[in-house]
Amino acid sequence: MLLLRFMTILALTCGLSLARAEPLVLLTENLPPFNMSVSGNNFARDDNVTGISADILRAVCERAEVGCQLILRFPWQRVYQQTLDEVGYGLFSTARTAEREGLFKWVGPIARNEWVLFAKGDSPIQLTGIEDARRYRIGGYKGDAKTQFLLDRGLEVQTALRDIENVRKLERGQIDLWVTSNQAGRFVARQEGVENLRVVQHLHTAELYLALNLQTPDEVVQKLQKALDSLRAGGALKTIEARY
Repeated sequence: MLLLRFMTILALTCGLSLARAEPLVLLTENLPPFNMSVSGNNFARDDNVTGISADILRAVCERAEVGCQLILRFPWQRVYQQTLDEVGYGLFSTARTAEREGLFKWVGPIARNEWVLFAKGDSPIQLTGIEDARRYRIGGYKGDAKTQFLLDRGLEVQTALRDIENVRKLERGQIDLWVTSNQAGRFVARQEGVENLRVVQHLHTAELYLALNLQTPDEVVQKLQKALDSLRAGGALKTIEARY
């Protein structure tokens, strides 16, 4: 104990930072099939967090020999801000945008996410480009990169705290279009018994990453990236994706 205190004082005196003894805390939200709780609730941890990205990051942490705890919470804005503010935290599955680039340290890509505009299957809406969507009422998830993608281009988006609310609004005719992920959107819609969705516009294919607090040691980031690259080269990522 005395030796530990001495080393701590010595490190602080010399301006050095001590490596965290605690595991990294990797935060996420319900974004099926990439990350989700086993129960469907908005709180879960460790083995109760599942999905493509969650399983990949478990394998990455194990290969890198880095302790990682997975925690799923709601809403996205809360876990995003916590990762920005607190050392030892990471966030997934995160779109690596120009606006976010300098805010985090990055490991990835861990998966790819197709951003689309959905209409109801029987909707007559036809779009030749994003600009055509201005004529319609669009619903999106508050704080989400896909919603921001449209806002940045001057389109109006009605935002909801839960993406499942947009499914209900689309079914009730309260919105005409829903900006979401092709994979995650269909998964969420099926939970509401909605299968008849049609992609009317492809917006972007986003690579999803693990975003780490800026104070994360570069050595840790490099170990995680090396482990991810090794797993990808060995075909493990495709095996995990195939489960979902």
